[in-house]
Amino acid sequence: MPGISRNVMLALAASASLALLATACTGSPDAGASDDPSQETTLTFWHAWSAPSEVKAVKDLVAGFEKAHPNIHVSVVGGMTDDKINQALRAGGSKAPDVISSFTTNNVGRFCSSGALADLGPFFEKSGIDPAKTFPKAMNEYTQFEGNRCAVPLLGDAYGLYYNKTAFEKAGITAPPKTWSEFAATAEKLTVPKGGTYEQLGFMPNYHGWESTTEHYFGQFSPAYFTAEGKSNLAGDPAFEAGFTLQKKLVDDLGGFRKLESYRTGLGDEWGPRHPFHTGQVAMQLDGEWRLGMAEEAGVDFEIGVAPLPVPDDQADQYGKGYITGTVAGIAATGKKQNAAWELVKYMTTDTDAVVGFSNAIHNVPSTLEALKSPKLKYDPRFKTFLDIAADPNSTTTPASVNGGQYLVTVQQLGYDYESGRVTDLRAGLKKAAQQIDTDIAQAR
Repeated sequence: MPGISRNVMLALAASASLALLATACTGSPDAGASDDPSQETTLTFWHAWSAPSEVKAVKDLVAGFEKAHPNIHVSVVGGMTDDKINQALRAGGSKAPDVISSFTTNNVGRFCSSGALADLGPFFEKSGIDPAKTFPKAMNEYTQFEGNRCAVPLLGDAYGLYYNKTAFEKAGITAPPKTWSEFAATAEKLTVPKGGTYEQLGFMPNYHGWESTTEHYFGQFSPAYFTAEGKSNLAGDPAFEAGFTLQKKLVDDLGGFRKLESYRTGLGDEWGPRHPFHTGQVAMQLDGEWRLGMAEEAGVDFEIGVAPLPVPDDQADQYGKGYITGTVAGIAATGKKQNAAWELVKYMTTDTDAVVGFSNAIHNVPSTLEALKSPKLKYDPRFKTFLDIAADPNSTTTPASVNGGQYLVTVQQLGYDYESGRVTDLRAGLKKAAQQIDTDIAQAR
């Protein structure tokens, strides 16, 4: 779904409401759900989708479940933000949802640690389903926190590289770059100056450049954000210094921060038809699987190429991996119909045909290993790049934290400061940011 990559912005927006949730008396369910899922019952399912086609897809998904479980009826409510979900989970009672879905994987740590959502581990075990063998590695990781699996993947997003094949051919480039050194050379070759600005920019490296956030860059370096003791590893893992250094060199080599920012502010909106990749003003774009459909809808006048993002030169054998995120589903911890709720969650997230049908309807990446290779998937051949990225065991995500995505906000802020020259000593900046992350986490516990 367009905007899952909004993780950092959504983390800021959700922090206030989730802070309340973390201290709320949401409680925990009794040991073992006791409702009988074979009896007549009605569940309430809250989700975040709002576009008409997506709302219809959710209703069709639920209709498939009700057909398979005629005794369980589902009342579906769309367009629900995490803020609304959290307030309802805190309040509990008959008006609270039994099942929820959220676009914000960054909040899984808060959902799990606060007790708002039930631990699904016992449900998986009772059903004989092994999550590690069912879901792609990265998706399996971002749906749990400190041993509590309070969420389950419900479709996903994979990030890759879009490139303008016409611009490539004009520049004499025959294939997309596979390593960051190749990428840097390609970006320079594709850049066409025009006075003090650009006729065409090979790539917009700035962190405000739509999807070029720190977490998306760093995903290609496979960093460890935290140590085994739960402390920030920002200053300890060389991957972070390498990632920041790479991006800063791209900024400097492609014209410098101020020149790039001046060009960027005159470009089109990320979600509109005048996106600079659509218009040819930027020749390469880091983006999620949804960009292909949006670019085609915009009626671009060039052939679109799709490939995995480059990897560090010393990790060339891992080319094909990418950053993964997605939608998650969960069961209200204080709900009285948890066994019935589990039947719904299990169907939506582990039934191969259901996952494939939902993926076909909203054009997101399937979230089970079986669905990723299903012959029933319908997609543009170029979309397979994202299916392969999702299935790649080397693909990465950002780990859950007790205070949601706040640590990513801190990392991103360092990125803004370093690329603009406000921070010149990167190692000192990494240490300071790590200390801030540790302080924030300690205060959230």
